[in-house]
Amino acid sequence: MQHVTFTQMQDGSAQDYQLLHSLEHAYIQALPDRLLSALQDLSESLPGYQISRLEHSLQSATRAEDDGADIDMVVAALLHDVGDVLAPDNHSQMAAAILRPYVRAEVTWVVEMHGLFQMQFYAHHLGKPNDGHLAYAQHPWFASCQRFCALYDQTSFDPAYASRPLSHFAPMVHTVFARKPFDPTVLQERAKA
Repeated sequence: MQHVTFTQMQDGSAQDYQLLHSLEHAYIQALPDRLLSALQDLSESLPGYQISRLEHSLQSATRAEDDGADIDMVVAALLHDVGDVLAPDNHSQMAAAILRPYVRAEVTWVVEMHGLFQMQFYAHHLGKPNDGHLAYAQHPWFASCQRFCALYDQTSFDPAYASRPLSHFAPMVHTVFARKPFDPTVLQERAKA
C-alpha cells in the first residue's frame, strides 16, 4: 500500500496530499457500510433493556417509516443512538454530528436534542428534572423533536414489536450518505407536510 513520505504534516508534498485525498475519497464512500456495522454492534451494547440497542434502533426506524416520515427522518431514527457505545453521555450529539453533513438541519437538531427531550419520560424517577426540553418550547423544531421522541424513540423498547430488519434500511443509509456533504439544498430543506 502506498503511503506518504512525511512524518510531520508541514513537510508533506503535493503528491503526498493528492494520495491522501484519493484514499480519503474511497474511505468516505465506505461510510454507510461502517455505519451499518456500528449499528450491528449495538446488538451487544448496554444491557438491562428487554431488547438490544440494535432492536431499539430498528423499531424506531420502522415506526418512523410507518408514520410516513421522509428518508432523512427514518435514517435519523435508525442512527439516533449509534453513539451509545463510544459517547454514552453525549450520544445524541455524536449521532447528530455524523448525520449533519447529509440531512436537513431540522433532522440534525432533533437527533442532537433527543437525549434531553427523552428525559421528560423518565428523569423524575431518578430525582432529576424532566422538563429541560421546555427551554426550547419556542424553537421552530420543538414539535418535531417531541414527535420523534414520543412516537419513534420512547415507544421502541418492545420485545413483541415486529420491526423491519437492518437489510431493509441499508439502501436508505446508502442513499442519504451518498449525498454531497453539506449541500445547502439538502441542509435547508423543510420537512414535507
